[in-house]
Amino acid sequence: MLIDPHIHMTSRTTDDYERMRQAGIVAIIEPAFWLGQPRTEVGSFKDYFSSLVGWERFRASQFGIKHYCTIGLNSKEANNEALAEQVMELLPLFVCKEGVVGVGEIGYDDQTPAEDRYFRAQLELAKEVNLPVQVHTPHRDKKAGTITSMEVCLEHGIAPDMVVIDHNNEETVKDVLDRGFWAAFTIYPNSKMGNERMVEIVKKYGSERIIVNSSADWGVSDPLSVPKTASLMLERGISIEDVRKTCYQNALDSFGKSGQMHESDWLEGTDVDQREKFSDNSVLRGGQTPVVGAVGTSGGLESNIVR
Repeated sequence: MLIDPHIHMTSRTTDDYERMRQAGIVAIIEPAFWLGQPRTEVGSFKDYFSSLVGWERFRASQFGIKHYCTIGLNSKEANNEALAEQVMELLPLFVCKEGVVGVGEIGYDDQTPAEDRYFRAQLELAKEVNLPVQVHTPHRDKKAGTITSMEVCLEHGIAPDMVVIDHNNEETVKDVLDRGFWAAFTIYPNSKMGNERMVEIVKKYGSERIIVNSSADWGVSDPLSVPKTASLMLERGISIEDVRKTCYQNALDSFGKSGQMHESDWLEGTDVDQREKFSDNSVLRGGQTPVVGAVGTSGGLESNIVR
């Protein structure tokens, strides 16, 4: 069993869900993020957040995957301060909804004063509702941005074990682990942190508080990054226990602090019934045959084709 604790399924297709379940992914976490171009109205945030706790949660269930999400104002769009103020008013309406396991992904992009302001405001929100925090670390000047992110979290009185620092690399991992935070790694094909490099990090640092994810989105990315990395770890001699911790247990332990994510959610099996609809919409199209059955923890679908 595997968990992908950072994947943007709004950007992906049903084929991805099918392949992920076949590869052993039983649960995912979808962080709120930007859409590739800036939103211009607060209503687009409201509809997007609603889709994360509604339609996308339903869509995943139709393929035997438990869907959770984190809700937050992303760092890129925090720089539109007039819009950001309106989004901040929305967040308390969503962060306590069913299936929300954290405030995120939040943090820094260009490390501007506006980003800092709304990062801090959302940390206070996370404290108020006692949710974990999922931190996006900047792509530029990453080490400085990562250290600043951790210092700000501590300044606001948030315990390191309530914070997942994401998008780590070889330059940042020791600082994150030494400070007691969870260290998550985005596995992208041909860029950022590849799975070959991830294997070496686990060999060097072990599996404590290290988390593997795909961050698959609308760009060149791979929704099977977690199972592929798990397989490579085993091939390279990393123990199955260390693989289990980095590709399953640590994600559950960190985001499980929300009280919204429990292993029993999928251990007891997931019933799939593709005859179901959400707001009168189905994952199927005309003439397609619905699948009804129980998905076991091994990823197999014991299905009955309903004709």
